[in-house]
Amino acid sequence: MVNTSNKRPILRVKNYSKYFTLHEQGKIIPSSHAVNLEVYPGQLTALTGPTGSGKSTVLKGIYRTYLPSSGHLYFRTRENQEIDLTLADEHRILELRRNDIGFVTQFLHALPRQITEDVVAQPLIQQGMKKTPAVNIAREILAAMNLPEDLWGISPATFSGGEKQRVNLARGLVSRPRLLLLDEPTASLDPDTTEIVIRLIEDLKHEGVAMLAIFHHPEVVKRMADSVVQLKPPTTSKIKLKETA
Repeated sequence: MVNTSNKRPILRVKNYSKYFTLHEQGKIIPSSHAVNLEVYPGQLTALTGPTGSGKSTVLKGIYRTYLPSSGHLYFRTRENQEIDLTLADEHRILELRRNDIGFVTQFLHALPRQITEDVVAQPLIQQGMKKTPAVNIAREILAAMNLPEDLWGISPATFSGGEKQRVNLARGLVSRPRLLLLDEPTASLDPDTTEIVIRLIEDLKHEGVAMLAIFHHPEVVKRMADSVVQLKPPTTSKIKLKETA
């Protein structure tokens, strides 16, 4: 375990809960309940727990894909101030996504017909980098991911699941965000590519990037994580909504 006594967390999750409401059925579906964790620069915190414990929901809440049902998400800015992501306006969230918070999901989302090297370069261009150097950096990380060069100039829409995930990872890692969220990044990868990704993640840790990750394989958690937070499924899977007058 890495000593965190001389560091401040970049992220503090306090009593985060998320419930999904099914109005037509009059039910509430709990997903994440009373989650507490901290994430530190240069370290990886792993989220573990069985299916249904809300691991992906926590990541999506931090990225503000979802608004929380309750709780707080405190993020430390470049100016060393804490802001509550649950209360930040959309403009601020978009700014943080562009410059500070990255998210590698389980699925690649790209514009139709956008070629692979442009997909990977896009985060750098959004940060203000010129296209040519951004594409050159994108090519470097695609090469590091072992993606064949003849695929760089075509759309990833027809790629295999493992190839798409390599593009997805390259796009998420290329901009070196201050906080990186990883949702099962190695789930579709072969052992050799998984090893490449692990080395790249280790490099990011050495550069001071903070990471919160879900891994498919327990052995990867044991190898990569500086701390582990285990989530439990909500005790009640379905709760009836109170009838309104």
